[in-house]
Amino acid sequence: MAKTKPRGKKSSKSNKSEKNSKMSTEQLLAEATALLHTSQPEEALVKAQRALAQLQPDTDSPPSVAALPAIGLLGEINVELGDAETARDYFLVAAALDENGHTPESQGGGAEKFLWLAQLCDEGGAESVGWFEKGVEVLRRELGEWESKPDSDQKTLALDEKKRKLANALCGVVEVYMTDLSWEEDAEQRCEALITEALLVHPNCPESLQTLASVRISQLRHEEARTALKMSMDLWKDLKPEDPKVPDFPVRISLARLLMEAELEDEAIEVLERLVLEDDSSIEAWYLGGWCLHLLAEKKKGSEDEETVKRLLKTSRDWLSNSLRLYQLVDYEDERLRDHAMELVEELNKILGPPVEGEDDVEEEWEDDESVEDEEMEGA
Repeated sequence: MAKTKPRGKKSSKSNKSEKNSKMSTEQLLAEATALLHTSQPEEALVKAQRALAQLQPDTDSPPSVAALPAIGLLGEINVELGDAETARDYFLVAAALDENGHTPESQGGGAEKFLWLAQLCDEGGAESVGWFEKGVEVLRRELGEWESKPDSDQKTLALDEKKRKLANALCGVVEVYMTDLSWEEDAEQRCEALITEALLVHPNCPESLQTLASVRISQLRHEEARTALKMSMDLWKDLKPEDPKVPDFPVRISLARLLMEAELEDEAIEVLERLVLEDDSSIEAWYLGGWCLHLLAEKKKGSEDEETVKRLLKTSRDWLSNSLRLYQLVDYEDERLRDHAMELVEELNKILGPPVEGEDDVEEEWEDDESVEDEEMEGA
């Protein structure tokens, strides 16, 4: 006869289920945030949805301000999941619940939702600027509130974070005026005023210096652009990848593009080599590296020996081929990138001949060659 389960004693599975069901909203939100920050958005979504259900149990009623923490977090999670439309819907609800950003950040308020909407809005242009300006207004107010508080470590950290966000928001407006609103009569003047304020707010912000460089390139003031880009790199290039002062991956992709545009190919390769070490699945990083090496080889023709140029071209083809392989694997949407990479590879095959199976690792060859050049320089 099979053993019967003792009455009144729940299985460990039941205990675990009951424990999960009794998790507080704060615990669910904390776990969802931690999962999002550790690149687990699917798991974060489940936790955040449960938190929202606890904060807003009556789904037939309009959302309340109490639900803001879960709504904002669900917006960020959907951004990470690549669902921009759903993310935008969540942020629009949050913006309607906290129109002026007066709700404290600890309760889901603040500027963040406005800054996200500036980047996710359908219309772009003036609509995007409008959302950015709402976020900027909130950040300026919060900065003033923190500056009036007694000195403390918390105040120092908060001020730095707010200044960084404000500077980035101002730079975001600059980008809109350089693209969607470039036809406006006062676009250049607006850009100058905004980037000046951004640099005054946070002088040591890599993103602000990159935006300054972008403005200077558009004005054909290339030497000033190069100076700004080198200053931007110097702020973080010697830091470890996990250091919070290192700009986000997309920011450094943009930096690489700007460096190439400013004809600083050596610095661009330095940035891109670091990026592919951090994430070797980035199609754009491999593509930009291949293109940059191709430009570098063209520049060195006539000033370097033929073998050095050939190694650069081989490495260029290797990077570009990596980008095309990854493109096919993930069904990437940027067809212009693919077409340009294919065009460059075809051109390189004509110069170098078709790739030989089992050929030496060209990246390693180039690195070895660089080390030899460094030793020669030291000897000199």
